[in-house]
Amino acid sequence: MSDKTIYLKDYRAPAYWIDRTDLYVDLRDDKTTVINQMSMRINPEASAEERLILALHGQELELLSLELNGQIVAPDDYHLDGEGLSIYMDRLELDLANNALSFELTVKTQIEPQNNTSLEGLYKSSGMYCTQCEAEGFRKISYYLDRPDVMSEFFTSIEADGSVYPVMLSNGNKLEDTILESGRRLVRWHDPHKKPAYLFALVAGDLECVEDYFTTKSGRKVLLQIFVEAKDLDKCQHAMDSLKNSMSWDEEVYGREYDLDIFMIVAVDDFNMGAMENKGLNIFNTSCVLAKAETTTDAGFQRVEAVVAHEYFHNWSGNRVTCRDWFQLSLKEGFTVFRDAQFSADMGSATVKRVEDVSLLRSAQFAEDGGPLAHAVRPASFVEISNFYTLTIYEKGAEIVRMLHTLLGEELFRQGADLYFDRHDGQAVTVEDFVAAMAEVSGRDFKQFMNWYQQAGTPELNISENYDEVAREYKVRIEQYCRPTPESNEKQPYLVPLNVSLWGEAGALAIRLKDQEADFESSDNTQAIIELTEEVTELCFCDVPERPVISLLRGFSAPVKLHFQRDHQQLLRLMTMESDGFTRWDACQTLLLNAIAELETVASDDTKEQQYLCQPIAEAFKALLQDDNVDPAMVALMLQLPSLSYLIELRQEVQLEKLDAAREILRLAIANACFQEFKAIYQAYDHAEAYQAKAGQIAKRSLKNMALSYLMLAADKGDQGTVSEQLIRSCVEQFQHANNMSDQISALQVLLNANCAEQQAKQALDSFYQQWKSETLVVNLWLQSQALRRSSDALEQVDTLKQHPAYDGLNPNKVRSLIGAFCGQNLMAFHASDDDGQPSDKAYQFLAKEVLALDKHNPQIAARLLVPLTRWHKFGGTRQSLMKTALQSIAEREISKDVRELVEKSL
Repeated sequence: MSDKTIYLKDYRAPAYWIDRTDLYVDLRDDKTTVINQMSMRINPEASAEERLILALHGQELELLSLELNGQIVAPDDYHLDGEGLSIYMDRLELDLANNALSFELTVKTQIEPQNNTSLEGLYKSSGMYCTQCEAEGFRKISYYLDRPDVMSEFFTSIEADGSVYPVMLSNGNKLEDTILESGRRLVRWHDPHKKPAYLFALVAGDLECVEDYFTTKSGRKVLLQIFVEAKDLDKCQHAMDSLKNSMSWDEEVYGREYDLDIFMIVAVDDFNMGAMENKGLNIFNTSCVLAKAETTTDAGFQRVEAVVAHEYFHNWSGNRVTCRDWFQLSLKEGFTVFRDAQFSADMGSATVKRVEDVSLLRSAQFAEDGGPLAHAVRPASFVEISNFYTLTIYEKGAEIVRMLHTLLGEELFRQGADLYFDRHDGQAVTVEDFVAAMAEVSGRDFKQFMNWYQQAGTPELNISENYDEVAREYKVRIEQYCRPTPESNEKQPYLVPLNVSLWGEAGALAIRLKDQEADFESSDNTQAIIELTEEVTELCFCDVPERPVISLLRGFSAPVKLHFQRDHQQLLRLMTMESDGFTRWDACQTLLLNAIAELETVASDDTKEQQYLCQPIAEAFKALLQDDNVDPAMVALMLQLPSLSYLIELRQEVQLEKLDAAREILRLAIANACFQEFKAIYQAYDHAEAYQAKAGQIAKRSLKNMALSYLMLAADKGDQGTVSEQLIRSCVEQFQHANNMSDQISALQVLLNANCAEQQAKQALDSFYQQWKSETLVVNLWLQSQALRRSSDALEQVDTLKQHPAYDGLNPNKVRSLIGAFCGQNLMAFHASDDDGQPSDKAYQFLAKEVLALDKHNPQIAARLLVPLTRWHKFGGTRQSLMKTALQSIAEREISKDVRELVEKSL
């Protein structure tokens, strides 16, 4: 298989188009036959040389026959290799100089879906046939122009044993359902909307269906169907409600109406991604569609709602208007992530959603931007497109769209979206087309803004301030820069929208700027959007009656890093006064970050200094917990200390043990100081309340379980040991009697991480598995909880669990739950030291071995699994050397291009 690098600058439209595709798929247990009849025509803009060869993509296919206009194409007139089928068009009786040339090409192939472990193309999962064609999976079904700019009308015929596969689905609307003379069943589907092959879908299996209807704003009645295994019928209502809410929201907010008579979702257990937006037939990972209070956490419910919305919104931002090429991937993904984030914010708590999104961006995407795998939102090149389904494409891409929304405002952004959809309906387009629509409705020049798409790395802002009491002027100097990344050392300045406000002792101050324009966000001029366009920007605020505390980046108005020294009192003012929920949380996070940084410098045995540094934080949290007017969702968010992965991202080189110890010292100090407040929160909670996956209840449940974790920490390691038995009993009771999975799994995880409850933890683990061993997704939670356990033998436990009957090393969800969670999230265990205190390579070699084993079956998942090793640059000395050695051991083996691209870039 070739590891050829593909460059954006080399893009050329194909020499041939496919107007209509007629697929006949004959599903049989040993061999599946695919007859693909394509109505093709020449691209009049293609050169004479380009027309000489029709190069169709194809992998792992057995060619049975090839016909052009009903005539067999001789073997001498085509060439086969591992990448595709090349037909020498100049040897056939065709007038290649005729710009109106059209013809029929029929390709007959055989494939073996039952042996397809890559989970790309057509494969079997739990006895069911299903497909995953994005990005380049269709080429494992038939020889085809498998590229997003080739859009075709699809007719799909599925033949199978109807008694074994009573459900037979494809894109669009059903045309025919008949029994053949042979007794086999034939079902025909037609998708009237032209689409690229990556949006093709097929499902055949023994499934049950939950149905509902949605009436569009124009009065059309759309059939909604969710197909699952019979045992999961009771877990579909939340997904159905989420789908109907999404359809209604998209009509209301974006004016987008659904365009087919039917919308189908199928739940599949073996799936590389979360879900796939195939036109009219969305295939979902079971983890993103099945939800029930007893088996699904609050986060699980929220994920189902968000993913259902995301895939539905793709009907317009991705399907009706799609990508010209894969370099434009964020055109559909970034825009749709922004849309699903808007939806989730409207359905629940906007602040909580914003905090969750920014936390992911800061801890994981910033790390991606700062490492060897950094790439632009629209990269200049790639070897394997599957490696670019990254947080940069999705989450940073969404932040770029959010900035456009911020710069234009709600009304103009909607006009731009309308123009984009209407102008490009049925087309495959580029990022420039999207930005051009926004520029046209606003009259703005977004040339500089394109740097966000074209440059890798995270911009950083250095802030300095000065207040002149006599002149009543407050001056702020902002320097922006972006560190070198693999593709470029030189970075052009970005257009950065800064949402700012000024805060005095009594509240918000009016903003008056000298020689600087601003877009005011409030009627009293206390909130403004200031656009940074230069490397250095100097702001002068006039008529400022007192030294203010400036709030920068309200709502996280741009995906940048801020470097701004603020003291404890300034941060407390923002934390208590700011009207923007994100900024209040961020001020709290900065207080915690400052305390952790100071604790890192203190000797491990200097408990007096540690207590001195922790006291202000503990007192602030005590006051927060005693304030009955604060939203429980905000309190729960603030109580989450910065993750270890985010703390690592903030440092150029990490002393891991010191960093983790500092974080734990602060966590314990909060637990001890606020013990009575946490106890009051826990005791006041109504554990018998009927479960609802609603924002208010989720907030209370989150705060209660956060309180439980702090209580157990204080009992386990702090000065509350006398009540440990009582707390353990409370925790065990919650575990045993919980009426929802959030409470049960939270109690289990608290027990697992408490040294004082080892016996109870073991009993709970065994009990949990026996209770839920028939529920695959719950067992995945069981595996994950053990993978994340803070213990010295965590690696040995994970290695042992690999042999457990519940684990399947070929199932992506299992791999992510056990191996992925341990290596990617249990950072102290993954980077553990030996008994003599020296860094160990056991976990690194373990991961390398797992990547190599999985790469033989599923290169996509193998490539994603190795990412923790690519973070070696954050560590020094021996640890860095050991991580690079593990990467080198992978590089020396025969590996897929998916894995090789990441390994070589990392080294």
